[in-house]
Amino acid sequence: MDAPSASGTARPGGFDTPIADAAGAVGASANTLRSARDRYRDAYLAEQAEWRRLRAELDELEINIRGEQPEGGLARVRDLRVRLELVESDLGRHRAELARMELALQNLESTWLFLAPNDGSLVMDPSSPATAAALQMRIVEAQEAERSRLAQEIHDGPAQSLTNAIFQAQYVERVLDEDPELARAELRYMGELLRRELSDVRSYISQLRPPLLDQLGLEGAIRDTVDHIGVLSGTEISCDLAASAEHLGEAEQTVVLRVAQEALQNVRKHAKAAHAWVETRLDGAEWLLEIRDDGRGFDLNAVATRGRRNFGLQFMHERAGLIGARIEVRSTSEGGTSVRLSIPMTPKESS
Repeated sequence: MDAPSASGTARPGGFDTPIADAAGAVGASANTLRSARDRYRDAYLAEQAEWRRLRAELDELEINIRGEQPEGGLARVRDLRVRLELVESDLGRHRAELARMELALQNLESTWLFLAPNDGSLVMDPSSPATAAALQMRIVEAQEAERSRLAQEIHDGPAQSLTNAIFQAQYVERVLDEDPELARAELRYMGELLRRELSDVRSYISQLRPPLLDQLGLEGAIRDTVDHIGVLSGTEISCDLAASAEHLGEAEQTVVLRVAQEALQNVRKHAKAAHAWVETRLDGAEWLLEIRDDGRGFDLNAVATRGRRNFGLQFMHERAGLIGARIEVRSTSEGGTSVRLSIPMTPKESS
């Protein structure tokens, strides 16, 4: 997209010249940002190539290490691992910065289109179907851009590290009998690697932290959701939040709220319930969230046969798995449905 020129297309004075100037300024900004984005992407790709070179060198060294002097081989392996970790850290930061530049460029391009002479979307009736559809499309595009960024980060970060951990476990298995000391060193390294990646996964969950949590806290966010669903559905929803959110970290609180929102949406859409209950409580070493209703239940076995098409239940199970929690769903055609999220706590948290 090149910046449009105001000369020759706009009448002097009036309205055309200012709008052409505005479109030209936005277009010029977009072109400048695109050039910066391209240079940044080239540098990122070069850094990515260096990471692959170091990874290949480390893989080859680990395969052949038994043919070298143990001390020299181990020292070189450790050196390469340190360098790889530094490059991986830089790649993660640069990947996020590149994604922000991409999103900013998309916004500028959308703004330029809004200012185009034949684009009346800014002055049309907001309730018109065309404008509503266009707005929805832009929202979907922004959501997909964010999801793509996170998917790429997870692919290049935790997924890659888990692959490396699998190779590491296979290597330990090969050398365990021949060199127990080396095997123990490799196991320690693998444990450190997995602990770091678990921290990264939790940080990705935190990136998706709903704004309501920051504004209202977990209890306030759950009550806000209860009030909202109650108004939309006409269902009377009782709320008893006995367990303090202080026992949970940010990642756990995000999952609790997402599960509560999904379960209550299911009550609104499917249950036809007269009453629903939302409760939190401590049960020994577990923090519990339970959502129950007295409405129309469903056949769990029939739902299971639909596999990945059942996105609501799959969503809740996947989110629970990310924090080491579990979901239990019970439902009968006459007895309603209950959804229970159980989050294990450390001894310190549960005391």
